[in-house]
Amino acid sequence: MTEPKLNCPLPLNYEQIVMAHGGGGRMMQQLLDKIIRPAFDNDILAQQHDSAIINIPANRLAFTTDSYVIKPLFFNGGDIGKLAVCGTVNDLAMSGAKPLYISCSLIIEEGFAIKDLQRIVQSMRASADEAGVKIVTGDSKVVEHGKGDGLYINTAGVGVIETESSILPNNIRTGDAIIVNSDLGRHGIAIMLQREGMDFASAIDSDCASLAAPVQALFDANIDVHCLRDLTRGGLSSCLIELAAVCGRQFEIREQGLPVRQDVRSACELLGFDPLYIANEGCFVLFVPQSQAGAAIATLQKHSNSQQAVQIGTVSEEHADGRVILQTAMGISRILELLSGEQLPRIC
Repeated sequence: MTEPKLNCPLPLNYEQIVMAHGGGGRMMQQLLDKIIRPAFDNDILAQQHDSAIINIPANRLAFTTDSYVIKPLFFNGGDIGKLAVCGTVNDLAMSGAKPLYISCSLIIEEGFAIKDLQRIVQSMRASADEAGVKIVTGDSKVVEHGKGDGLYINTAGVGVIETESSILPNNIRTGDAIIVNSDLGRHGIAIMLQREGMDFASAIDSDCASLAAPVQALFDANIDVHCLRDLTRGGLSSCLIELAAVCGRQFEIREQGLPVRQDVRSACELLGFDPLYIANEGCFVLFVPQSQAGAAIATLQKHSNSQQAVQIGTVSEEHADGRVILQTAMGISRILELLSGEQLPRIC
């Protein structure tokens, strides 16, 4: 008597994610072996262990994590994969750390196109290579159709702090120069225009980029960096207000000195947004002694995503509750306040 054949042959190729891709079985292994591991391939990931075993020769580490839920997943200037890698790299860089390793967890909705997943993980690999980091561990889960909005990504990152300086808000000093590395507001406006299907005279692309190289250049040039912060959700204003409160000082910035592209400014006027509160993904603010402001700007301007580096203000005096004052083009002093809500949701 012939034994019944119990195994069900599974097709090797799918065009879309199905629930079995997250089931822990053969199809999940196929997804990992064909799509994800080849994209992130490196010697540590090849260990295929429960944890990545890594050597970090340093006494001080920086460790961060973030989740990315942007809509749409692909946008002018990037995609959710590039955003996830650059976002985590930048969080490490803002602590004065040299980024080394990243984890990647994918939450994929049933029905998501395999070709889009391939495109995103390849984008993550390219961004990691550009930033000099390795994606060494991760996870993938599949959720039912209608429960995941395509794809969510969580990343965590580890970096080493090689500088002896402490890059902290409490190190901001009265008299410090306030500098930004690039123009403001492009990421949020690029996402908004694409999400709403709005045509604009000129293409506005996101500034999404790794900031590790220009930050490292500051340390290599022996710039005495007191504090760094990337200008993501809430934009420049929210960042400065938070930092002023932590360090207990008053910041004064000049409206005429703020780098905002004319097309971004026009889009903000059309949509009723303030560019000072619009998110960026390739901008940061730094605080250095005024005597080193020129050297810091010259150093930043050697990098492609920091060529518009400019001083926008100064730390003027101590203030118990912290305060940020904008000197407008009309000569009026305006105290900046935190927004009560969010101007643009799902942008990072």
